[in-house]
Order: sequence, then C-alpha cells, then structure tokens
Amino acid sequence: MNWDEIAGSWKQFQGKVREKWGKLTDDDLSVVAGKRDQLAGALQRRYGIAKDKAEEELDQFVQSL
Repeated sequence: MNWDEIAGSWKQFQGKVREKWGKLTDDDLSVVAGKRDQLAGALQRRYGIAKDKAEEELDQFVQSL
C-alpha cells in the first residue's frame, strides 16, 4: 500500500489513523484530508515529536497496512 491509496480512501483510513494515534482529534483528521505532510504536522503538534520521528512513524504505519 502507498500513500496515494490512503489519500484516495481517506474516509476509510481515518479510523485506522485514529486507532494508532488516539490524540488526534476529528478536526485534525478533517484538516489533514489525506495529505501526508499535514498528518506529519498534526503528529508533531499533538505528540511533541520531531519531523523525522513523525515521518518515520508514518512510514511504519503505511508498511503495516
């Protein structure tokens, strides 16, 4: 699976994203709207992690799907 598939089916993947990162709000997910860079930014804000760590977690998430 790749990010284009996730972005194309964002509504279906919101639940999986929410399971993995419970601190993200519905508003966060609405703003993200399937955009990887927006999701990385939301992870940085909510979890207080560096951009590199957020990108790494997103890579692991996509590989797990």
